[in-house]
Amino acid sequence: MGGGAGISLPGMFRVQINNNNKADDIEGGRQASLSPDLDLADVFANPETQMGFHPDAGASFYLSRLHGYLGEYLALTGDKLNGVEMIACGLATHYSSTARLAWVEERVGKLITDDPNVLEASLDQYADLVYTDRGSVLHKIDTIDRCFSHDTVEEIIDALEKEAAESYDEWCKTTLKKLREASPLSLKITLRSIREGRFQTFDQCLAREYRISLNGVSKRVSDDFCEGVRARLVDKDFAPKWDPPSLAEVSKDMVDSYFSRLDEFEPELELPTALREPFM
Repeated sequence: MGGGAGISLPGMFRVQINNNNKADDIEGGRQASLSPDLDLADVFANPETQMGFHPDAGASFYLSRLHGYLGEYLALTGDKLNGVEMIACGLATHYSSTARLAWVEERVGKLITDDPNVLEASLDQYADLVYTDRGSVLHKIDTIDRCFSHDTVEEIIDALEKEAAESYDEWCKTTLKKLREASPLSLKITLRSIREGRFQTFDQCLAREYRISLNGVSKRVSDDFCEGVRARLVDKDFAPKWDPPSLAEVSKDMVDSYFSRLDEFEPELELPTALREPFM
């Protein structure tokens, strides 16, 4: 989840492990790494709007490149995807059981080449062919596209309410509940971030997200991040008092301030691009 996904997703190969005996996920960077281009994970999610924050660590790049408006849905609601769903939408490249993990490690560890075709062929030997179940959110992609393609959070909520009234779909009600529990300011910041990410490079997304993060933790506009941490991680009352408390009270100037350039005492993010291998 969150920053942990940012560590895993730039990997050329991302292996989802089917592990029914433990509940590990990629929150906070907790994953097993077999090589610089290979990461393993169980569950994917970006729950930041529920914390008064925004999806960062490259999230606006990879979420904006998912099919249709699935990225907006995941970013705004914080909904989780399981391993099979990660394969289906392209967030993971291989799916394998935990029982085969030692074999994968042994096979990859013996390779004496950095040829990605050889590495991929090795992983393919231990990969399973999997399909999403009927209850997967990925089967809601048409509804997601109809509702989350709108330009504002308010319009997205209106579309979901209309969909719920016409279809009596419980999924719509659950999705609306998640949006209403999130920070209104974070929702608007996140939607704009994902939309801008559609037209930016990975480096540009990282630089913008860094700017949003620092402007957020500065508390110049809102204390939502601290309040979200308090409500979910410290007191665990799950009753955050967001500021502003409603979407109607979140002004354009408030959102713009999170995307504004940092002041002279806080330098912009500079990536050592000349020192790394090509990525995107």
